[in-house]
Amino acid sequence: MTIRIVETDRWQYRALLLLADEQEDMVDRYLERGTMYVLEDGGAVRAECVVTDEGDGVLELKNLAVAPAVQGRGYGRRLVEFLAETYAGTFRTMQVGTGDSPATRPFYERCGFVFHHRIERFFSDHYDHPIYEGGVLLRDMVCLRRPLSGD
Repeated sequence: MTIRIVETDRWQYRALLLLADEQEDMVDRYLERGTMYVLEDGGAVRAECVVTDEGDGVLELKNLAVAPAVQGRGYGRRLVEFLAETYAGTFRTMQVGTGDSPATRPFYERCGFVFHHRIERFFSDHYDHPIYEGGVLLRDMVCLRRPLSGD
């Protein structure tokens, strides 16, 4: 298993990017200003993530997706741990904003994230169509945080 940075032609991973964030113009808001990584295993890309520097010591995990055929095999957790190891000492906190659904929030909580705040009406205000995840209509974004340097 290898994790490598992607510096050019990031939209070649369109299927994974849109799996995590299904509206292209929302992905465009952070894709070029962020750092993108892909996780490869057995010669195939299994997962990707994009992180951004949000200032004040906060690294934000903007996009994390695992190919549907290999979900549940630890690739997403491995990327989160890779980010925590890579950015500890550079950032104080890793943050993720996600829908309050049974499909994603428990994953992040198992990875050590805890609730920090909520952005009301985020999905209904920023997306041009209703977003459903795990059968749940997403309205608010929940922001979860995980310390990176022990504070």
